[in-house]
Amino acid sequence: MAITLNHTIVPCFDKVVSAKFYCRVFGFEYVGVFSHFIVVRVNDTLSLDFDNKEQFLSIHYAFKVSEQEFDAIFARLQAEQILYGSGPGNADDMMINHNYGGRGVYFRDPNGHLLEMLTVDYVIPPQNSGE
Repeated sequence: MAITLNHTIVPCFDKVVSAKFYCRVFGFEYVGVFSHFIVVRVNDTLSLDFDNKEQFLSIHYAFKVSEQEFDAIFARLQAEQILYGSGPGNADDMMINHNYGGRGVYFRDPNGHLLEMLTVDYVIPPQNSGE
């Protein structure tokens, strides 16, 4: 069996507002309360568990999507007038990127987490086996 990421905790100021934001923008499934978390299902193997925290550092979450999903999610970003950008340092330049022949965009959630949506995997050069 391949190892998969099952869930990760997303720290936030308001877990219900945050979970609903991800569902609204990405189209994820709102599962609801589990223990003290609000759970959102991303796909068959991954869920996001939103947890209220008073303080936390910004985290980067990247989601690979199909071209059709990109179009739908990007349209929702624009409809909600969410600032977006072409790179992590340009998350508000209102442009998308075309890295590796695909499309990508960055934007922030209500907690300041940097979200990325991309249609093509990054090309990572092979490591030198002599190291």
